Amino acid sequence: MNQTPEHQTYPDDEIDLRELFATLWRGKWIIIAITSIFAVAGVAYALSQPNIYQANALLAPTDGGNGGGLGVQLGGLASLAGVNLGQEGADQTVIAKEILQSRAFLTDFIHRHNLKVPLMATESWSMEREEWVHNREVYNPDTGEWAIYNGETLEPTDWDMVKKFREKHLSVSEKKDNGMVTVSVKSLSPVAAKNWTNWLVRDINEHMRKRDVEEAEASISYLEEKLNETNISGMQQVFYQLIESETRTVMLANAQEEYVFQTVDPAVVPQEKSEPQRALIAVIATTLGGMLGVFTIFLLAFIRLGKERDRDKD
Repeated sequence: MNQTPEHQTYPDDEIDLRELFATLWRGKWIIIAITSIFAVAGVAYALSQPNIYQANALLAPTDGGNGGGLGVQLGGLASLAGVNLGQEGADQTVIAKEILQSRAFLTDFIHRHNLKVPLMATESWSMEREEWVHNREVYNPDTGEWAIYNGETLEPTDWDMVKKFREKHLSVSEKKDNGMVTVSVKSLSPVAAKNWTNWLVRDINEHMRKRDVEEAEASISYLEEKLNETNISGMQQVFYQLIESETRTVMLANAQEEYVFQTVDPAVVPQEKSEPQRALIAVIATTLGGMLGVFTIFLLAFIRLGKERDRDKD
């Protein structure tokens, strides 16, 4: 005889939504308490964070840095003359962007503009007095001395300053469609954000201009030396043309203030903060509190259910 299989049910393993809601309802006060604690903590944390302002400068690459160079202008003539002065291995804009974020350039930038104290020893910016509020546990503005902790000075090294400037303040981006470059600087001071951004643009242009002038002048000296070593008129003509090209590079570089980057939209003092997003912080903290409250209720219910099962077995 065929026996009809019996369908066994396991009520203990079934999910009863009604029971879940009942469990949550019984623990509603715990959920409310945990959520409230997280909400208050989130609001307090958000309010304790100082305002951070961001200034942006929109830049357009120029061809000022691409006009010179023996390898670009007269590479064929240089080869005929037996002169190998090298080719420009990368676009000047790419080089300028990398130099702008390099350790050597930023170290020089920080020291040139005396940014050690504003960068490493301040905790806020006073809008009323328009001055920095110093962290006196680190630096004493009255004496100009850095604090000493456990026998070691808290004065930052160049490594510390560049690391913080890169991670907390500087941002460089490029639009792939049109090549426009945006230099952004964040700071506790809206005035400092604007000044630092414009100083960076000015200094990188000056750095690249001096770099090309020095290279061109070195090339001219080399070519003049080679010119004096040959009596072949054809070779002399080649050297004269190369010298003329490098001289033109020097003249154009000295005449251009915005050598690599032309400022399309200069940085201005920001009127609105960019960080922190206090409302978002409060919402995230409240959400996390609610999730933790629900998890706590389910965990307590699971523990209680386990104890009841153990008691039934006994």
